[in-house]
Amino acid sequence: MSEVKIAAEARSEFGKGAARRIRRENKVPAVVYGHGGEPVHITLPGHELQLALRTPNVLLTLDIEGKTQLAIPKAVQRDAIKGFLEHVDLLLVKSGEKVTVEVYVHTEGDLAPGAFLLEHVLSTLTVDAEATHIPESVTVSIEGLEAGAAILAKDIPLPEGTTLAIDEDAVVLQVLAAQSEEPSDDSATESSEA
Repeated sequence: MSEVKIAAEARSEFGKGAARRIRRENKVPAVVYGHGGEPVHITLPGHELQLALRTPNVLLTLDIEGKTQLAIPKAVQRDAIKGFLEHVDLLLVKSGEKVTVEVYVHTEGDLAPGAFLLEHVLSTLTVDAEATHIPESVTVSIEGLEAGAAILAKDIPLPEGTTLAIDEDAVVLQVLAAQSEEPSDDSATESSEA
């Protein structure tokens, strides 16, 4: 689990105009909420936040005017065309607290020889994990699987302290037989008549 320390500034200006001014200074408007407290509006340094968010489920140590708090990204809004960060919602967490997050499912190994396709029914797995020990991803072996094989959520090994937050019988991966399209008799007759 990656932990990044970022200095934040409390903000008192709201609205589109204020958000635009913040972004022009290469900063990102954000809101921190959780634990029953009032939401706190902050400004984060754009470049540092962009780098931190490259890691899935990154744990952020926010230094808000001398007060340190742990948070994880809950919602990230990006510009649809240019991709820069427009706004971030952060959820406050405490050490030892369980949080529900999505982790990427990675595969290792090769399918059995033949014309088989691997379908990722779910690309992420919803799990409950301790806030300070969130896995970046989970890995499952597909070695030697053939058509008709399926890997369910309960079949994926999870790190210690992590539990499934979805139905354990949910299909995550399945192996399909590749289908080839054979020319029909109608197309052969049409080409000979032309």
